[in-house]
Amino acid sequence: MSDILVDSVFRQDVIKGLSARQKYLLPKYFYDARGDSLFQEIMQLPEYYLTRAEEDILREKSSDILQACITTQTTFDIVELGAGDASKTIYLLREALHLQCSQQYFPIDISANMIDHLNQNLPCQLAGMRVNGLSGEYFPMLAQLQASRPTPKLVLFLGATVGNLSPAEALSFFRDLHSYLNLGDYVLIGFDLKKNPQTILNAYNDKGGLTRAFNLNLLERINQELGGNFNLANFIHYPVYDPITGACKSYLISTCSQQVSLDDGTYFDFTKDEPLYMEVSQKYSEAEIAQMGREAGYEPIQTFFDRQQLFTDVLWQKVIS
Repeated sequence: MSDILVDSVFRQDVIKGLSARQKYLLPKYFYDARGDSLFQEIMQLPEYYLTRAEEDILREKSSDILQACITTQTTFDIVELGAGDASKTIYLLREALHLQCSQQYFPIDISANMIDHLNQNLPCQLAGMRVNGLSGEYFPMLAQLQASRPTPKLVLFLGATVGNLSPAEALSFFRDLHSYLNLGDYVLIGFDLKKNPQTILNAYNDKGGLTRAFNLNLLERINQELGGNFNLANFIHYPVYDPITGACKSYLISTCSQQVSLDDGTYFDFTKDEPLYMEVSQKYSEAEIAQMGREAGYEPIQTFFDRQQLFTDVLWQKVIS
């Protein structure tokens, strides 16, 4: 995908979101080089339990996860959607080498920076594992991969990335993913569980302000890449959590009436206190997760928890076409 096309799609999505009645931006654009760096810092925060919880699962349960897959697929490729830095996935990859069930890892990520990092650095940490990263949108890259390697697969969608979708969007996503898989393929998905509301809210409103900086960085990216003139000082970070629906939403609130423009002359008016919707981090119950899997056409195989049961990685299998 060319830089010109990427810029064009980014511009179109920004204009569409900021022109909407309820202004929004797409969370996939958080991850430029600066966004990647900020998120790596966020994952180390004491308030941000998600990374530690899932790392606990993959460190302690990778053998169990892979053994569950080996019951029907003795060998398979491991494909990861939204791979990031693969710092947690490496536990699963090492165990796959130990069990001799996989020697091929295909990380897919919209961030070319991360894919370059994985292609260059991961092979020396995993002797015997072939790493072939793909930079782009999930489904086009997965379609390309299936066309070239229609082999059995374990597809990973970790880190509660599914939480960036509403429940209805998540169900649609998993139905779409189903169409790109072969019968017998497995999917391992990370879900953040419903829990003490304050624990959840703290994770998205850290004392050091890194999450605030992460959200504001998308405005700075618009300034740099699209010639925007956002004044970051005119916005405050505001997260909210609804324990009934499980939706933890992040907004940037305009602190004054202001007009923001891009270098193509497009402009957007903000009123004082107007919210700009940035992302949702959806939380689920165990029952809701299992129901979603079945409605999307999968057979829920097994559920894996961290020691504090804050988070879960669930294993589904495509058993119907």
